[in-house]
Amino acid sequence: MHDFGKLIGRYGLRPGFRIHVHGAERVPATGPLVVIANHSSMLEPQLIYGMLRRRCAFLVKQELFAGAAGWGLRRIGQIPVRRGAPDRAPLLTAVSVLRDGGVVGVFPEGTRGAGDVDNAERGAAWLVRASGAQVISVATRGTRKPDGGGRRFRPRVDILVGEPFTVAVGKGRAGLETATEQLRGDLAAVVRALDDWREAHGIRAQGRKEQA
Repeated sequence: MHDFGKLIGRYGLRPGFRIHVHGAERVPATGPLVVIANHSSMLEPQLIYGMLRRRCAFLVKQELFAGAAGWGLRRIGQIPVRRGAPDRAPLLTAVSVLRDGGVVGVFPEGTRGAGDVDNAERGAAWLVRASGAQVISVATRGTRKPDGGGRRFRPRVDILVGEPFTVAVGKGRAGLETATEQLRGDLAAVVRALDDWREAHGIRAQGRKEQA
């Protein structure tokens, strides 16, 4: 089921979007890995899930685990998270995946927005501290519906994978906050790099009508 879900994520959106992936070869082939990504629409989880060459369990908001969609998310191994409520159960589940050498995906912003990563929650840093996993940042642009207008036919979507890195997470809340800022900074830098690349290639900033 997981591999079938990856095929849907990889190819199911291509009829509606022109998807370009940059740097997929940077994803480590083995070992525990935390994937952090920006979040501006409901499409990023599907795109990144399909793009990754390894199986990945994402932390997904509890509200989506209802009906047929919830059945499918559970069958492909995704992890429900209750937003706004203290709940370590999903984090402990994610740690078990990482300690088995797996991959866990996190959207540190916690909710959809502009995707510029101005803020980040501490969950990703907590996972790194508990597992010793490497981290990789993934930026996506082109998924957000333009403000005040409809989505262009088959808009271009770019996904950029950063270089894997490690973070030493110190003890206590202060250690988590310092590491969270490091993670936020790396992901924001990858997002800016993708924005610069798109601008250099004649693709306007997300939220406006694209030229290419």
